Amino acid sequence: MRLGVVVMILIAVAFGATFGALNSERILFDFYLVDLQLPKGAALLAAMLLGWVLGGLLVWFVRVRRLRRELRRCKRMLSESRTEMTTGGNPVGET
Repeated sequence: MRLGVVVMILIAVAFGATFGALNSERILFDFYLVDLQLPKGAALLAAMLLGWVLGGLLVWFVRVRRLRRELRRCKRMLSESRTEMTTGGNPVGET
């Protein structure tokens, strides 16, 4: 498993280096207050990486946090139902 991951990472690095070498001409980015001149390949790879990271954060904050909250609620309900079953059907505190 680890060997496969290492091989995939090396392939991705090789493709990234090749892409950067083939797109080495510099382009100008004007951010109103700051001008940046970067190689085209590096700018495109950085934009892809930024989009990937922002997409992952969006999924985390929108979906994963809600699912974890729901999982905690389900675990609490399961614990309560197990307690009711062990006490003979009466909730804790009632006789």
